[in-house]
Amino acid sequence: MQTPDIPASGAQAEEQQALKPFRGAVPRIVIVGAGFAGHRTARRLSRILAKERVEIVLLNPTDYFLYLPLLPQVAAGILEPRRVTVSLAHTLPRVRLVLGEASQVDVDGRRVEYTDPEGRHRELTYDRLVLAVGSVNKLLPVPGVAEYAHGFRGMPEALFLRDHITKQTELAAETTDPEEYASRRTFVVVGAGYTGTEVAAQGKLFTDALHAQLARPKAPQEAAGQSRSAPPRWLLLDVAPRVLPGLDQRLSDTADRVLRGRGVEVLMGTSVKEATPTGVLLDNGEFVATGTLVWCVGVRPDPLVEAVGLPVESGRLCVTPRLNVPGRPEVFACGDAAAVPDLTRPIAGDGGGRGYELTPMTAQHASRQGNAAARNVAASLGFGEARPYKHHDLGFAVDLGGVKAAANPMGVPLSGPLAGAVTRGYHLAAMPGNRVRVAADWLLEAALPRQAVQLGLVPEWSVPLDSASPELAHFPKAHTKE
Repeated sequence: MQTPDIPASGAQAEEQQALKPFRGAVPRIVIVGAGFAGHRTARRLSRILAKERVEIVLLNPTDYFLYLPLLPQVAAGILEPRRVTVSLAHTLPRVRLVLGEASQVDVDGRRVEYTDPEGRHRELTYDRLVLAVGSVNKLLPVPGVAEYAHGFRGMPEALFLRDHITKQTELAAETTDPEEYASRRTFVVVGAGYTGTEVAAQGKLFTDALHAQLARPKAPQEAAGQSRSAPPRWLLLDVAPRVLPGLDQRLSDTADRVLRGRGVEVLMGTSVKEATPTGVLLDNGEFVATGTLVWCVGVRPDPLVEAVGLPVESGRLCVTPRLNVPGRPEVFACGDAAAVPDLTRPIAGDGGGRGYELTPMTAQHASRQGNAAARNVAASLGFGEARPYKHHDLGFAVDLGGVKAAANPMGVPLSGPLAGAVTRGYHLAAMPGNRVRVAADWLLEAALPRQAVQLGLVPEWSVPLDSASPELAHFPKAHTKE
């Protein structure tokens, strides 16, 4: 297939010439990653190029798209795991799915090396590449954190945390040791951004419900004068001066008010100095005895991005406003993997530098960048016209559990049940599938008591905090080219 000629001059003509050669009769687009950016790119491309002879390949470790914003509800037992995992085959019928973990990108040879689920080393060649590998847990040099903290970036961590919280609460109900009782019922969340705030808000409701169920029979130690009526203890820590530091002050105030009213101890300007098997030492000198430390301090771009060997900024691949890499017009990047200039936020007095701030690493930007990447990749093949990415935030929504939320759609601040309704409506609209099933779980949660049991599906050793260290070197080598 020949790329249709488009009138161009200068740099555009050189770029167009660099894009012309194809490896086969049908050009192949390889998208690495099926998060918000990658899934949206694949979906939009499959529609734009539905009638064209173009192969779209999606490389991803799992066969599902994970709707991350609702993961805290999985950990709290509100939603079943399958509700937030959307089938890639079902939502992308015209896209070829390849299961595997990308390990290396050779931009000169135009190929992506990956390891499939059975440990075999393979590779995919491409004519166009879209890097949308997303992000991983951000680690800080705090002693003991890597060994004793639990992250919250994927389904395994959510399932493990649900089991872990249930187990700690159940074991606390059985012990007669007051120190063990207090430790097992104390939960520490580090990081008061989106994830940490929602985990603490949902987790407090979850453990309060478990406590009420387990405390019904009068225990012998209560009869002896040792009261166990106090609810479980939750602490939310952050070095920032307020909850949700990156959002509007009114959203922050709403979230802070809801958390404190629910009994969560919100400690701003506080961090963990050391984590131990029996608890955490805070930088204010206080030692908190706990068996649960949830690490939600933020994310960093997947290390694969820097390994590509192209210019990066803060670990993100440098791209133009059209989301392609300067000097590599066949390579595109979007989402958390890309340092995308935010054309709505120029830098005052930049003095001839980049000129614009970078778009924040949010699901909202990732989804819309996926749309833009799809349009511009198609344009590079001669279908349509490329345009720069430019998006104004439409507002944010933070689910605080129950009927509580903080939201500012179109800049209008909301709180209470109205914000809760808007937040859930937003999630249903944003999900690419499973909407009816999610809504059904919400209705059941409102009508029936929550049932909490340990499923034992995810052992602790399988969810290390450093999720960016797959042991690819231990797989048997069997290299295959496609």
